[in-house]
Amino acid sequence: MDRTVIAYVIYLVVSIGLTVWVARTLSRNGRVFLADVLHGNEKLADAVNHLLVVGFYLVNLGFVALYLSDDETITDTRGIFEALSTKLGVVLLVLGVMHLGNVYVLNKIRRRGLMEREQLPPVPPQGWVAPTAGA
Repeated sequence: MDRTVIAYVIYLVVSIGLTVWVARTLSRNGRVFLADVLHGNEKLADAVNHLLVVGFYLVNLGFVALYLSDDETITDTRGIFEALSTKLGVVLLVLGVMHLGNVYVLNKIRRRGLMEREQLPPVPPQGWVAPTAGA
């Protein structure tokens, strides 16, 4: 079997495995944020979570597929390791950026939900204070 094909197979197996692992981690832990933001509406939290995971899969697996091809022919075992380290390193960086992006978006959504809940003061105003002339 051609060494280039071996590198492609290893790249696909590792990249898809990493993508699935990160997506499951985001799904499992991101659901907690969504349930909090959506005031305990479990059905809506599950739906939004599922949509985010599908988008994550589409973007990352699309990138993995586009980044698969290479113009160089791998001639030795060292070339397999070099090609894999470059390709998997870039995939890991993209997964990391996507993960941080998802965490950022979930945190923004959560903070917005918290701000909406805290618009009313916890205690109604008890009086009025006139402004002073020196201030």
